[in-house]
Amino acid sequence: MAYTVTKLAQLSGVSVRTLHWYDEIGLLKPAYHGENGYRYYEEEQLLLLQQILFFRELGFELKQIQKILKRSDFDKRAALLSHRQVLLKSLTRTKRLIKTIDKTIEHLKGTKKMKEHELYWGFPKEKQAEYEKQIIERFGEQGKVHTEECRKNVKDWSKKEWDQSRQRFEAICKELTLLLEKKQKANAKPVQDVTRRHFEMLKQFWTPDRESYTAHGQFIVESDLRKAYEVYHPQLPEFVAEAISVFAQNELK
Repeated sequence: MAYTVTKLAQLSGVSVRTLHWYDEIGLLKPAYHGENGYRYYEEEQLLLLQQILFFRELGFELKQIQKILKRSDFDKRAALLSHRQVLLKSLTRTKRLIKTIDKTIEHLKGTKKMKEHELYWGFPKEKQAEYEKQIIERFGEQGKVHTEECRKNVKDWSKKEWDQSRQRFEAICKELTLLLEKKQKANAKPVQDVTRRHFEMLKQFWTPDRESYTAHGQFIVESDLRKAYEVYHPQLPEFVAEAISVFAQNELK
């Protein structure tokens, strides 16, 4: 059975915009194009999309996924077994976190005293280091400069300043989501006005130029950072990246 891009989007929960993007970058090509120009996907592509979603869920960037799937020795069954092992480990960690929550509730109720180390049982290591590593691996020396600049700029921030920054980000994402749902184009003035605020927000942390701000847009799409935007709308990462590209070309040097 063949599926159009719309049908596959409905089946998988992946947006049409994202499927188009996967086709453009060569990550997931349709089985064929019909005489009407529509993309059609068959079982092989459905299984490949499942692999992509598993790798995305496990934190792989799109470029990493592409390299893995194109390897001559890639084995779907072996990959699924590997995904299963990773998810079982994740399940174990989730159970530990739930246990920590339950203990903390008892502690706050005064029914059971927690030991200090139990407050943090089950938490993963700080993700910021991994995030910075991804930036440096992707952007090299320039990425290292930006992460060091960011550390310097925020090292003395108070909780209030962090809260204000988070609220600013939330407001920008909500406004862009409304514009996306209204089917506004990325180059429309209302979208570009909000994108300017996004650019100004980033300047609190590091100094983007045309090239680095455009690259940041693609980093949003292809890295774990997309999850922060997907909270508001599944298509928001791609929409933001497109708006950033327009803004960078028109407004930055």
